Amino acid sequence: MFDNLSDRLSRAAKSLTGKGRISEDNVSATVRQIRMALLEADVALAVVKDFVAAVQQRALGEEVVGNLDPGQAFVKIVHDELVAVLGGESAALSLRAQPPVMILLVGLQGAGKTTTAGKLAARLKAEGKRPLLASLDIYRPAAVEQLARLAGQVGVDCFPTDVDASPAAIAEAARQAARQSGADVVLLDSAGRLHVDQEMMVEAQAVHRAVDPHETLFVIDSMAGQDAVNAAKAFSAALPLTGAILTKADGDARGGVALSVRKVTGAPIKFMGVGEKLDALEPFHPERMASRILGMGDVVSLVEEVERSVDIKEAEKLQQKLKKGKGLDFEDLKAQLQQMLDMGGLGALLEKLPGLPAGAGLAQGMEDRQVRRQIGLINAMTPRERRFPKIIDASRKRRIARGAGLPVQDLNRLIKQQSQMTKMMKRMKRGGGLQGLMGQMGNLAPPGGPRRRR
Repeated sequence: MFDNLSDRLSRAAKSLTGKGRISEDNVSATVRQIRMALLEADVALAVVKDFVAAVQQRALGEEVVGNLDPGQAFVKIVHDELVAVLGGESAALSLRAQPPVMILLVGLQGAGKTTTAGKLAARLKAEGKRPLLASLDIYRPAAVEQLARLAGQVGVDCFPTDVDASPAAIAEAARQAARQSGADVVLLDSAGRLHVDQEMMVEAQAVHRAVDPHETLFVIDSMAGQDAVNAAKAFSAALPLTGAILTKADGDARGGVALSVRKVTGAPIKFMGVGEKLDALEPFHPERMASRILGMGDVVSLVEEVERSVDIKEAEKLQQKLKKGKGLDFEDLKAQLQQMLDMGGLGALLEKLPGLPAGAGLAQGMEDRQVRRQIGLINAMTPRERRFPKIIDASRKRRIARGAGLPVQDLNRLIKQQSQMTKMMKRMKRGGGLQGLMGQMGNLAPPGGPRRRR
C-alpha cells in the first residue's frame, strides 16, 4: 500500500546523508520533498501541514545532537512523527462490557463492511468468543445473503433479518436473541450508501441510540482517497466513533487514508484487511506500520504471521525428512508454496523484511502468479508422480503440462527446482547438517570463476 510513499520518503531522508550537519536550508529542502510525497499519496492537507511542521520543528530543535549523522537523525524524527499521526499506541478491540457486547460497523457501500464483519467474527471465534452476526441492510437482500453465507463459513450464527422492520428494531432483536442463545458479541453490519447522505446518518444514529454499542467502528476503503477522508469526517460528526478498520490494505492504494483517518476522526485504527480470506485481518500497530513505510521492515508481524500460518505437525514431518537426508517430493513442495501464499504471498513477506529497498514488494502479483502456476502443475500430477518425481518421463510431462494448461518448459523448471532442493538436502545429510551444506556450497564456484581448493 505504501510502496510509492516509502520510496519518496526514503529518497528524501537520503538527501541529508553526507551533510556535515542538519541546517535550516537542507531541512527545508527535504521537508518540501516530504510534503510533495504526502500530497501525492492523498494524505489530507491538514495532516500534511501538521506533519511537516512537526518534523521541521524537531529537526531544527535541540533534539538533534550536532555529532549525530543527519540522515539517521532525520529518519528517526520522521518515524516518530509517523507513529504519532498513525495513532501512537496500538488500540485493541474493547470487549470489557456486560455481554452481549454490541459492535456496530458503519461506512459507505463498497467499503467492505460485510466482509469485515465476517473476518471479525472469525477472529473473535478463534479467541474463544461466541459472536452473532446481524445484517441491518434492509435495502439490499444480497448483503443479507452474503452475511449469512460468511457466517456459515466461519461457523457462527447469523440473526435472520426482517426487511419489514427498521434497522434499529432489528439491532435490538439481535441483542435479545444473543442473550437467549448465549452469544457474547453481536456484530451489526449496517447499511451503506454510495455517498454520504442525511438518511443514512439518521438511520445510523437511530441504531446507535437503540442499542448503545460498546464499539462503533468506521470501515474505510484504503483505496478511496480523499472521498474516504470526507466520508470519515461526516461519520465522525454524526456518531461517537471508537475506532476504524482499513480495508483493501493489500492493494495498490497510495496510503493517504491510513495517514489521515486518525487525525480526521480522532478514532484509532484497530484493524486492517490484508486479503480476501476470512483470516486476512490484522491488528493495526502504528509503530510497526511507520517502520514499514520507512523501509525498516516489520519482523515482529512476520514472526506472528508465520506462527499463525505454519502447520506445526507438517513442519515436524518435514524436519524428520531433513534429518534422514530425504529430499522434498512434490507434495512437500506444494505445501510450502501454499503456506507462502497463505501468509500473503512473496510481496507481503518482502515488505516486512528490514533492509530491502522501498517497493521491494511490487513484484508480488507476478511472483504469486508464478507460485500458483507451480501449484497448478503439481495438482495435475497423479499422487504417485508427486511422491516419486523420477518416474515423470517425456510422455507424463506432456500430459501434466496439458492438464495444467501450461507449457512443458514451466514443468521442466519446476522439476529442476525440486531436484536441486533434493540434492542440497542430501549434502546436508552427508556433510554434517547445515555447516556441511555451507561447506559444500563454498566449494562451488560460479560459472567462469575460480574454484576453492579442497
